[in-house]
Amino acid sequence: VQLVESGGGSVQAGGSLRLSCAASGYTYSSYCMGWFRQAPGKEREGVAAVPYDGSPTYYANSVRGRFTPSRDIGKSVFYLQMHGLRPEDTAMYYCAAQRSQYCGNGWKHADEYRDWGQGTQVTVS
Repeated sequence: VQLVESGGGSVQAGGSLRLSCAASGYTYSSYCMGWFRQAPGKEREGVAAVPYDGSPTYYANSVRGRFTPSRDIGKSVFYLQMHGLRPEDTAMYYCAAQRSQYCGNGWKHADEYRDWGQGTQVTVS
């Protein structure tokens, strides 16, 4: 099982980025996928999640209306489109996979996820 994130970078406030997470080694389409972030000195925070069938999507209140998770099942890629970026969005962003189809109310808890990528840095100034 391998998850590889890409798409991070440095942007000015108000800018946009799209993060990608490429999955391999298992049946990606069968599982809930989530995005997390962790800033220096802070706990890992659940940002968004999408169940195996793409609906419903889950968002942290801090990113609702600005970030959109999605998945391309045919390509085994999971995305996080980010608009209206703010300095407080600066963090290392990780994708993660549960071993269940549905995300449920525990979607923002890191211990619900079994597999993790190495992270991609997002810096907003």
